[in-house]
Order: sequence, then structure tokens, then C-alpha cells
Amino acid sequence: MSTAEQSLRRQVDALTDAGCIRVFEEKLSGKNAERPELAACLDYLRDGDTPVVLELSRLGRSLQDLLAIVSDLRKRGIGFTSLHENLDTTTPGGRLMFHVFAALAEFIRELIADGTREGLAAARAGGVRPGRPPAMTGEQVRHARALLAEPDTTVASIARLLGVSRSTIYKYVPELSPSRSVESGSGPQASLTS
Repeated sequence: MSTAEQSLRRQVDALTDAGCIRVFEEKLSGKNAERPELAACLDYLRDGDTPVVLELSRLGRSLQDLLAIVSDLRKRGIGFTSLHENLDTTTPGGRLMFHVFAALAEFIRELIADGTREGLAAARAGGVRPGRPPAMTGEQVRHARALLAEPDTTVASIARLLGVSRSTIYKYVPELSPSRSVESGSGPQASLTS
């Protein structure tokens, strides 16, 4: 028997000793988004049931995930118990602890959001432009306009030369858009004066 199998066996024994009637054994990591045994367990539970986990980390991938699962259980009239943390939401003390966890999670979310806003403001003040860099620099746009002024140059050839798509050329040089070319009667090789 491998160490992993022994560990799983000990967990199952601890849950059985705690009075669990049915044990769902998830073979996948708690970090995986799709956990079929967890889904089966949550589907199996009915009003008045109380699922038991050995420790909180066995149920959720994060505090936020854990709180969402336990909140959903509570709305369905289902309790929740974690043996290691001695948390039982069917008792007043357990519900209090759960609310403390929820308040801490909200506090942490707000701290992260505030830090993100402050970081972005500081970056902008320092001249950093947040987000994705532009597909074309000002120099490339000027170069594209200069090349397009030549009579036999096409938008496709300029796009290949600059390593961008034709739609990017049209985005950065909007006066070349196909709808304007059709309206003015000129073809795809429309020239542009600077």
C-alpha cells in the first residue's frame, strides 16, 4: 500500500469513526476546478444533512470557494463540520466562526482591491500606461502612412512589412477603412497624403 493510499485510508477511517454513513473519496487535488466526487456529494445532500470533512482544505480551493460552498449548503438547510478545525455550523459557535471567516475573506478582498487601485494610480502617476501595449507605435503609423502614399503599395503589403494584421493597419489609420474606400470610389490601394 502506497503512502498516498495509507493517507486516504486514515482519512476514511477518521470520517467513519466520526459517524459518517457515506464517504466520497476525491482522488483529484483540491486545487482542480472539476471535482466529480465533490459534485456528487453536494448533489447527494438533503435538508438536515451535515457533511463532514477531515479539514477545511479538503473542501475548497480557496477561502472564497469554501465560503461559497458552505453558504450554499446553509441555504439548502444543510450543516457543515470540519473535524480538524472543530467547526460545526449546526451550532451557534460554529455559525459564529463561519461568519468570522466570511468577514475576514471580505476584508482581504477589499484590501487586495484597494492595493490594486493604489498600485495602478501610482503607476499612472509614474507615466506607466497600464494594460496591453499598443499594436503599433507612432513611428510605425507614420511609416505606414508614408508607404501607403506610394501608388503601388497595398495595405496587405504594409501589414506584412510591419508584422501586424490588415485590421490593425485599418484601426490605426482609420481613414483607410474599407467602408470609406467604397464610399469614395477608390479601391483597396487607396493612397493617403500626410
